[in-house]
Amino acid sequence: MPPSIATEKVCFIVVMAREIHAKVPPQEEDPASDVADDDFREILEDFAGDPMYQELREYIAALDDDEKAELLALTWTGRGDFDAADWDAAMTEARDRADAREPAYIMGTPLVSDYLEEGLAAFDLSCVDFEKRNL
Repeated sequence: MPPSIATEKVCFIVVMAREIHAKVPPQEEDPASDVADDDFREILEDFAGDPMYQELREYIAALDDDEKAELLALTWTGRGDFDAADWDAAMTEARDRADAREPAYIMGTPLVSDYLEEGLAAFDLSCVDFEKRNL
């Protein structure tokens, strides 16, 4: 049985997580730098209180428990812990791990955007259309 969470929701998380994980530690100001270029560099720098991080955390927190469990099961499926045929087992495990359904756990998983995309692919789902419409 495929996941019932809306693919659009998963794809939003994929895109946001990819952007957050692409950030780098802030650099000290270079007195010889070009102010116009510095503004663009700051987009990629990871500052405390980053509104993108907060937005994604709140988005995941607002999902209902079943959606969070499916998000976690998709992550595990994409990581190779389960496959599509083991979806029920992945969901049982995800429902039993309340701590793992927390936004911090999901967002803190390295490569979570890749795992979610791979998890979707296991069910012949994709973020391609979402990305075409929204990026």
